[in-house]
This record gives sequence, structure tokens and C-alpha cells, in this order.
Amino acid sequence: MMDGAVPPVVVIEQRGRGTVFVLCGIVAAVAAAVVLYSFNPSESRFYPRCFFRLVTGWDCPGCGGLRATHQLLHGHVREAFRLNPLFVVALPGIAYFAARHLFQLLSGRRSSPPFKTTVWVWAGGLVVVAFGVLRNLPWRAWFNG
Repeated sequence: MMDGAVPPVVVIEQRGRGTVFVLCGIVAAVAAAVVLYSFNPSESRFYPRCFFRLVTGWDCPGCGGLRATHQLLHGHVREAFRLNPLFVVALPGIAYFAARHLFQLLSGRRSSPPFKTTVWVWAGGLVVVAFGVLRNLPWRAWFNG
């Protein structure tokens, strides 16, 4: 055996643990989607409240995300967009990168990260902050629900 080589049994065990972790995450996500589909966050009081909104009275960039997800699960895209447009627009990208990461975990193949610089992280953060500011301006009635 060459120096630094990992025996095949160890590789299989590590991949098996990752698969169990991924499957538990998928089961949790499906369970959360079933609850969110069944109970409207606008009418049910057991969902968590936004701490930022409770303290400041302003909407954070994520406010309306649960209600938007509930509407998306029922096929109401326009209503979901009204509740949180940034979430609805970002969801396809989030789904793509989550699926890509899931594939990499299950297949054991690694590829280079899609964004090699932190510029993308800063740009995304700037978009989230700008959205948070814009949705709290006085003319925000058209911007969120």
C-alpha cells in the first residue's frame, strides 16, 4: 500500500455516514414541507416569530418566507412573490446548489466550487441587505405582504 492511501473499507464507511446524514435531512425537509403545506403560517401560531420584527417593527429580508413557501407548496406563485420576492427569485438557485451538493455527497465525486471568489458572497449579502432596506421604506406596500 502506498503512503497516504486510504483502505477501501474506510472510504465506504465515510460515504455511508454521509448518506445517512443526507437521508435524515431529506426526511426532515419532507416532514417540514408536509407541516407547512397543512398549516398556513398566517393562521397557525406555532411557527416561530421573527425576532428582528418583534424588536424593531421592521421586516427582515426573510420575513414572509414561511408564508411564501406555504403558497408555493399550494401552487400560488404570484401570492408567494408578493410575500417575499427575493425568496421566490432565489429559490431556483438555492435548489440547484442544494441538489448539486447532494449529488456530490452521494456520489463521492467532488468538483470545484461554482464561485471561486468571495466576491459572490459579498454580492449576495449586498442584495439581501438592499432588499431588507427597500422593503422597509415608506412606499413598501407593493414590495411585500
